[in-house]
Amino acid sequence: MDLFIEMAPRGGRGRAVEEALRAAIVEGRLAAGTRLPPTRGLADELGLARGTVNQAYAQLVAEGWLTTAGRAGTYVAAQPSPEPPSRHPHGSAAPAPRHDLGPGRPDVSAFPRQAWLRALRHALREAPAEVFGYGDPRGRPELRAALAGYLGRVRGVRVDPGHVVVCSGYTQALGLLADVFAGVGVRRVGMEDPALADHATVVGRRLTVVDAGVDAEGMSVTALEEGDAGAAVCTPAHQFPLGVSMSPARRARLLAWAQERDGWIVEDDYDGEFRYDKRPVGALQGRHPGRVVYVGSTSKSLGPGVRLGWIACPPPLLDALVEAKRLADRATSPLDQLALATMLTTGAYDRHLRTMRRAYRYRRDALAARAAARLPHARITGIAAGLHAILELPPTAPPEDRLVAALDAASVRVHPLGAYLRSRPPAPAAPRLVVGYAAPPSHAYSLALEALFGALERAC
Repeated sequence: MDLFIEMAPRGGRGRAVEEALRAAIVEGRLAAGTRLPPTRGLADELGLARGTVNQAYAQLVAEGWLTTAGRAGTYVAAQPSPEPPSRHPHGSAAPAPRHDLGPGRPDVSAFPRQAWLRALRHALREAPAEVFGYGDPRGRPELRAALAGYLGRVRGVRVDPGHVVVCSGYTQALGLLADVFAGVGVRRVGMEDPALADHATVVGRRLTVVDAGVDAEGMSVTALEEGDAGAAVCTPAHQFPLGVSMSPARRARLLAWAQERDGWIVEDDYDGEFRYDKRPVGALQGRHPGRVVYVGSTSKSLGPGVRLGWIACPPPLLDALVEAKRLADRATSPLDQLALATMLTTGAYDRHLRTMRRAYRYRRDALAARAAARLPHARITGIAAGLHAILELPPTAPPEDRLVAALDAASVRVHPLGAYLRSRPPAPAAPRLVVGYAAPPSHAYSLALEALFGALERAC
């Protein structure tokens, strides 16, 4: 076995070998049970006499760091258990809930394994050798062409394949765009409130975030104007978490703001394919491709474990975006790109989406029916779309934090709407819970609903 030994430049050579091996064991670089090289081989590698290495091994055996097994070799001895490491600030001491109804996650148990495996096999069999190099930071041409066709057909996006940039999910796309906006002189970016805190954090590292409230028609354009924003990030098809769809009048006003301000709109189309009560509303980008940056990903359609996203980029921003992507990680996994391209061109991706639309529509209907039967004064709000809904309880119900605590005690996870608000409402409102109906496997969903409404009945 090869073994990296970093020896001190001064002192005896035997002592230096001892200290280097001891440090490697203490730091965990040599785990218990690791077999060390024979003394002759290590001596040759280090340019030392074999006797010097023999003496170092013998000393460490005597101290209990190493153990010998005769002709079988020398091994790292088992060491006392170290002190438990301090808990990571993002870790949680609480066990995973039995019923996870947190929003924003698909049913990963329904991942199309066989279709993905066939697509990967096809990619490996047909891929040219250049796939295993660095390649174009924009992504594989096969996927960019497939995406341009798919997005035009399904979401009304107008983009040339040369203006599609493949990235590793929406969060990376947002970070890259924040860098690009900073480079073209944008200083302030309007972001929906409520929204995911992580997205505001990503943008806030480079730019000032302007909170733009959301009403029944969507994102406030007035907030963008008053906040002197140069760009806006929004979810027109299905706002997260309120679940509203941006009205035609608000869409027109937002586009007019971008035109008059020379501003940019980032359209986060995170679950645009999942509309259950009517045909999905087309992407905002199709109305003004020169001012709208369209972003999507496979996180909701396939699963967040497939780190694939895409940006339909207006030409003035393209060069800066490609350079930002190149500096970030050069390129997203080309084999995964080819697999997704195959699924898109063969129709496997469409078939999977049709299956999941039926399943998620059934789950949302079941959630609404159970709410009407068990909590008659509650209501489900938001359009019939996506992977989550808002459960609004009557004003007489306990506040959100107490409801969430009661659900935690019943091992049910949901999110309070207040967790997504960066600015608090001026007056107390009826408690609202953001319920994700997609994450539990199909066999566990009914039990999850029973646990949810049982706990809410007891709490209310």
